[in-house]
Amino acid sequence: MAEPDDAATQARNRALSSPLRMRILRFCLYEARSNRDIAREFDLNPGTSLHHVRTLVDTGFLAAEEPRTGARGATEIPYLATRKSWSTHVPNISSVLIQTFLQEIEGVDPEDIRIARLGLMLNETSERELRERFDGVLAEFIAREPDADGRPISLMVVSHPEVRKPIT
Repeated sequence: MAEPDDAATQARNRALSSPLRMRILRFCLYEARSNRDIAREFDLNPGTSLHHVRTLVDTGFLAAEEPRTGARGATEIPYLATRKSWSTHVPNISSVLIQTFLQEIEGVDPEDIRIARLGLMLNETSERELRERFDGVLAEFIAREPDADGRPISLMVVSHPEVRKPIT
């Protein structure tokens, strides 16, 4: 088993430390996209886009598909997300995921965002049960084939302990 500080692990952690790269993975999840598509979607210079694409390819998070002919007759390489990021543990990734989430909902009609926030008082056993049940539902949907008539949605589930100031 690789040590947490080996070069490959560090490269994977760095690859997933960027909200933009996380968004590129989502953009390439169900449809292979070219560097040009990615640059256009995220309003990037093609060279900048290619840097991010190569970082994701080199770490196994994006896979190059068979080259194809683009709209202007040039050969382009489409890239598809491998879903490897879902099972890659990255220490301290919470803030990156929150930044990614905030970027993804920018411009979305607030009426289209379903959100719930609640507080619970759970012992260790109940908290573990809640997490395992969420993990089970998420694993079930991750394993499913995409619906042919589906539309892309994002889901973020967060739990955290509450930090409270002492009452004085």
